[in-house]
Amino acid sequence: MSLGPTEILLIFLAILLLFGAKRIPEIARGLGKGIREFKDATNDIKNELTVSDAPPPRIQPPPVQRAQPQPSQPAATEAAPPPAPAEDRTAEPLS
Repeated sequence: MSLGPTEILLIFLAILLLFGAKRIPEIARGLGKGIREFKDATNDIKNELTVSDAPPPRIQPPPVQRAQPQPSQPAATEAAPPPAPAEDRTAEPLS
């Protein structure tokens, strides 16, 4: 059951009589915008569904620099130099 050329012509004439020649372009424009918005919405939903489940990367704030308190007295112990390596006494003395 398909529409033949005469049925399509009759439908077009009925629309022309109901809405007038000035309103038909406005209706077509509005219909086109509605279809475009529908397509955009379906594409957005498809993109959301195809994105991986990983959360988006978070932007880390810069580290807070804290002022270090000035010591009122100098430190009693300072870092000592590392001890010297011990001599190897297991080797036999040369004669």
